[in-house]
Amino acid sequence: MDPTLFDLLSRIDTPTVCNAIEVVQGKRGFHGFTRGTMVCTEPGRAVVGHAATAQIAALAPPTEPPEVIKARRMAYYKAMHDAPKPSVAVIEDLDYPNCVGAYWGEINTTIHKGFGMSGALTNGVVRDLGDLPQGFPVIAGSVGPSHGYVHVRSVSQPVRVMGLAVRQGDLVHVDRHGAVVVPPEVIGSLAAAIRKLQETERLVLDPARTPGFDFAAFEAAWAAFEAART
Repeated sequence: MDPTLFDLLSRIDTPTVCNAIEVVQGKRGFHGFTRGTMVCTEPGRAVVGHAATAQIAALAPPTEPPEVIKARRMAYYKAMHDAPKPSVAVIEDLDYPNCVGAYWGEINTTIHKGFGMSGALTNGVVRDLGDLPQGFPVIAGSVGPSHGYVHVRSVSQPVRVMGLAVRQGDLVHVDRHGAVVVPPEVIGSLAAAIRKLQETERLVLDPARTPGFDFAAFEAAWAAFEAART
């Protein structure tokens, strides 16, 4: 990823990325985002990177032989370690919406951060909220106390997290609002769209924050805002 774009994306929120994608596409209707309210362990940070995907389950014990489960677990960690950076672990809990097993706790977050990953997105469970390492946000479907029978079911396959389809290598932007997959065809124009969006929004925001803002000032600001968007 272009370091300049990565730095920019790291400093803005996910709603801004959603809006900027629509600016590039020239229309509303972008739908590559999560649905529902999620839990974010570091609300002030955005997570940006290419998806490293996997599926887990925890409601019931695994039925495959222990050596198969162990081999897949090690293959999972190897895939996360080797994922091109910046990378984000995107993990689908197949038990959703009845997830019980917290895959993300102090140990796993510390391991993935040590691998150089940027954070994690999951529809599953996070725990150990007071002991998670700083600088590795987890955006999860819920909080819970137990790991259940958590085990890895697949590695590097397409996943679905809170209604969002994610493939291995997709560029994702995640924060306390949820996540988006950035379409490949907009990446080259995204930085310019973000700057245009921010400049356009200031046409309304700056007057609205000025003392004496009244309806006449609003009408003038809104007219300028609408003209800049067309």
